[in-house]
Amino acid sequence: MAKILIVTGDAAESLEVMYPYQRLLEEGYEVDIAAPARKTLRFVVHDFEPGYDTYTEKPGYTWPADLAFSEVDPGAYVAVVIPGGRAPEYLRNDPELRKILKAFFDADKPVAQICHGPLLTAAVGNLEGRRVTAYPALELDMQAAGATFQDSAAVVDGLLVSSRAWPDHPTWMREFLKVLRAKG
Repeated sequence: MAKILIVTGDAAESLEVMYPYQRLLEEGYEVDIAAPARKTLRFVVHDFEPGYDTYTEKPGYTWPADLAFSEVDPGAYVAVVIPGGRAPEYLRNDPELRKILKAFFDADKPVAQICHGPLLTAAVGNLEGRRVTAYPALELDMQAAGATFQDSAAVVDGLLVSSRAWPDHPTWMREFLKVLRAKG
């Protein structure tokens, strides 16, 4: 059975972890969640409220990490998923995670990223010359990383599939599954 890795941490957006986790299980993949340490992760829920200039954040689900980043063998996985939320903001500083992500890009494996997840691919220098989408507030970050930003539900650039946020899940996962099947 092919395995897919999800890399995340505390304050990840609940839906952006759980939707791909369950969707990929449904497709028959084995899915592992890796984080800075094996522990119970505390996710959050981001929502859009009238009158707010940005999204709101509330406590979300808790879920156990299967592996610490230091335990991950990227060669054991066919693809990686990078959820958003606030987690990528601090995870990009983790040298173990940067090694993992670099290994996926170096091996030309599919990568799915959503929301603030592209902050991680930017941190490993893999957005230069690519077309991506992300949470719209990251447009300037994506351009600074050398990417062309497109404000759409999903952008496919080779094996990199990106999306803006959880409302775009159906389009994002549909495109990612096409990439996985074609690479398979």
